[in-house]
Amino acid sequence: MSVVIIPAYKPDETLVTITDQLWGYGCRIVVVDDGSGEKYQPIFEKISDICIILRHSENRGKGAAIKTALTYVKEELWDGNVIGVMDCDGQHLPEDMMKLFTFAGTHRKTMVLGVREVGKDMPLKSRLGNQITRTVFRIASGVRVTDTQTGLRAFSSELLDKLISVEGERYEYEMNVLMALAKAGIPIQEAPIHTIYQDKNNSGSHFRAVQDSIRIYKDILKFMLSSFSSFILDYVLFSLFMIFLPHTAVLVLVANITARMISAFYNYCMNCRFVFHARKKMRTAFQYFELAAFVLFMNNVILEILVQFLGLSVYPAKLITECVLFFLSWMIQNRVIFRKERKPKKCSSGHNAVRALVGGKAEAYPSGYTVTYAFAGGKAEV
Repeated sequence: MSVVIIPAYKPDETLVTITDQLWGYGCRIVVVDDGSGEKYQPIFEKISDICIILRHSENRGKGAAIKTALTYVKEELWDGNVIGVMDCDGQHLPEDMMKLFTFAGTHRKTMVLGVREVGKDMPLKSRLGNQITRTVFRIASGVRVTDTQTGLRAFSSELLDKLISVEGERYEYEMNVLMALAKAGIPIQEAPIHTIYQDKNNSGSHFRAVQDSIRIYKDILKFMLSSFSSFILDYVLFSLFMIFLPHTAVLVLVANITARMISAFYNYCMNCRFVFHARKKMRTAFQYFELAAFVLFMNNVILEILVQFLGLSVYPAKLITECVLFFLSWMIQNRVIFRKERKPKKCSSGHNAVRALVGGKAEAYPSGYTVTYAFAGGKAEV
């Protein structure tokens, strides 16, 4: 059986059209009302006879809505063989969802992405955002993905536990999913789909350019902050040592090495706690300081090549060197040193909910949402 998940926040009549078409294809449909409010309840009422509707009492974000639905599919729809996720704003066609289902059904434990053509017809902010995120994703994961921002995805039920455990509550969740799959070595395949936008500004999207971009890139931003603060600490310590020590060649070398060792330990602790959320272990510490020594060596080698052999000025050469080594250090730490599997989070119980059953029995449901369950011959609402 194919199950389609649709996170919906303040939807319009497009949601009715989409669900009618999916129902015609024989899909089971799970729609999550992510705190849309009373004004939008008539839309959900129109689809309640053909959809399972899960409700958040307040807006919690696209990622939270998807995980709510995934948890429900895992615990209630045991016959769900392949699962798809699509947006409610009409950017995705049900026929494209069926195309992804066909591929996912024959490629088990594979994430299938419906990729749009990234061309001049795509709104500028979406085109630029896609270019940035796929570049960042390639650098961080080593996996090439054409359209990291696509909301049309399909996968087999074997991936449910993995996807439920991925961190993120809003738009960053979709990028985090790709990163988690890449780290775990789970294949990511692509299938071309139609490119549809309401207008040149993609006004139907609820994506907030600044806030949601920060969420998507937060790990790299934290890594940049950690690296920059380490650089400041290294510079300040070296300067302090030079105030009190004679400026002989040996003592300058000692001051430089000592400052670098202290700042490297600080950087390691920062990356463990705030960037990669890993425990301090002898293995990771040993690997980190091996990397630090390698980066220090390569810093001198690259700088020497750029200045002595290519004739660049020392200042732009230093900038180029630091940028290259920054991304190299990020990739090695992210993909080797601090690579880990994240434990699944427990479902929250912040909202009262019940599970409606065909037999008329209602019992407590622990996953933090309310349910309207459609079944043959009628529906049960709570």
